[in-house]
Amino acid sequence: MINMPLPQIKQRISQKTGLSEEELNEKIKAKLKQLSGLISEEGAAHIIANELGVKLFDVGEKLQIKNILSGMRNVELVAKVLQVYELREFKTEKHQGKVSNMLVGDDTGMIRVVMWHNQAELVNQLKEGDIVKISGGYVRENQGRNEIHVGDTAKLIINPPGVEVEVKPYTPPTAVKKNISEIQETDANVEVLATIVQVFDLNFFEVCPECKKRIRYKDEGFFCPTHSKVEPDFNYVLNLYLDDGSDNIRVVFWSQQVEQLLDMDKSQIMTFKDDPSKFEPLKTELLGNIIKVSGKANKNQNFDRIELVANNVDRKPDPDEEIRKLKQEADKVVGQEEEKPIEEEKKSEPAKVTPEVKPAASSDNLEDIDLDKELMDIE
Repeated sequence: MINMPLPQIKQRISQKTGLSEEELNEKIKAKLKQLSGLISEEGAAHIIANELGVKLFDVGEKLQIKNILSGMRNVELVAKVLQVYELREFKTEKHQGKVSNMLVGDDTGMIRVVMWHNQAELVNQLKEGDIVKISGGYVRENQGRNEIHVGDTAKLIINPPGVEVEVKPYTPPTAVKKNISEIQETDANVEVLATIVQVFDLNFFEVCPECKKRIRYKDEGFFCPTHSKVEPDFNYVLNLYLDDGSDNIRVVFWSQQVEQLLDMDKSQIMTFKDDPSKFEPLKTELLGNIIKVSGKANKNQNFDRIELVANNVDRKPDPDEEIRKLKQEADKVVGQEEEKPIEEEKKSEPAKVTPEVKPAASSDNLEDIDLDKELMDIE
């Protein structure tokens, strides 16, 4: 069943039938009474729409993003690309394949599009500002947000001729500042200010120079499923532990974020591939540095722990700016406390003292997991 909000159901029925809001509410009340209250108002409205011959949505109709609802299938959308994310390969006990994501928008809003398997490869042809036409997609809810999924039976056309899309100005979402101990696996955009307490080796892996997909060695060469035998390019991943006094957390830095963290370009980082010993002094230099990292929380099923996948790194945060922000947040908290009734203030817990920095987890829990399992959808 499509999760359409009651006000939207009512609006659709009124538009199609001319019923006033009062008349429609009476019909819903009568239906609830008829069914002895064994159905919700939304359910009653669905039944009334069906009885009146009103289609709450038309299969295959072109949608505005604001009208996209969880459960819709065979939908069509024309939108502009706002952001494009890297293609990822994934492998689990039951499945393996490829997935990529993009953020698209129109004049009513924005939504994430998830492309699977063969469709995922189209991300290599996309760039910000492109127009995309999606046909045959389906809508799922993920952590309270709707997203369009594009499988092998759907179609995605890039820059269809004669099509233009107006979009609302896009502002990237602001990361929510949290202590490490407060991070939950559902946090999609969280920011921490913490100290580097442990750094692992750089891991390098082969990718196709054309499509950037992971490739493997076989038959005396590296082969890409799309481009056959190729001379491999390389991407890299780095793991480290951060600690802010409340807890510590493992953070995963992919290629672009590694470059931000180390303040190096790819040619400089590639020197560590042939001679890993050159990276050892940098590991030592990184220890003890305070950095600001924003990213997405991810549950590592292998070790049953929450990790952070970095999206952006500030390797030298401005202390004055951070103090100013902390003071603003503290002032807000004080203001909220002053608004509490006296009785509630008496019940409130005493202020917590920030604990000392905890040591990182034991070395048994710090082993790098298999790289193939790292290469999953983390956008």
